[in-house]
Amino acid sequence: MSHLLSTIAAHRAGRAVGLYSVCSAHPLVLQAAMQVAQAHGTPLLIEATSNQVDQFGGYTGMTPPQFRDYVMELAAAQGLPAGRIVLGGDHLGPNTWQQLPAAEAMAHARRLIEAYVAAGFEKIHLDCSMACADDPRPLSSAMRWWPGARSSWPRWPRPRPRAWAWRRRSM
Repeated sequence: MSHLLSTIAAHRAGRAVGLYSVCSAHPLVLQAAMQVAQAHGTPLLIEATSNQVDQFGGYTGMTPPQFRDYVMELAAAQGLPAGRIVLGGDHLGPNTWQQLPAAEAMAHARRLIEAYVAAGFEKIHLDCSMACADDPRPLSSAMRWWPGARSSWPRWPRPRPRAWAWRRRSM
């Protein structure tokens, strides 16, 4: 069972459990987090944001597979087993492409999510709470829930991720 699923199962069983997350690409931050995970025998959830890592390289210059490989190389150098690393995608959606029409931005978002899932990221946080160029402002509550997206989900190249995080921004 994955670290995410076992944490969820333990929580549902009434145990006080949690999983901390580190959202950085800086090697010193990641190495320090890996040392903490080693010292405490915990899994380590490392997340990349939608503008940090994307299918075009993001501001780090890394795609999801490149970020995964980078993290795993750092973990190997630290002696942290790859099985203790959980990768997550944070705020995946049209954030980076808000200046584009919604259809185009959402097409990029769809490919972004596919790239994260195909690279083995397990924790996927979808966030479509921002308006795109041709959306009304502010977005209605119904639009922030992204109802039309469910009918146009990508056909996943692998089984769906094991854990989903949904975000709803209040007005």
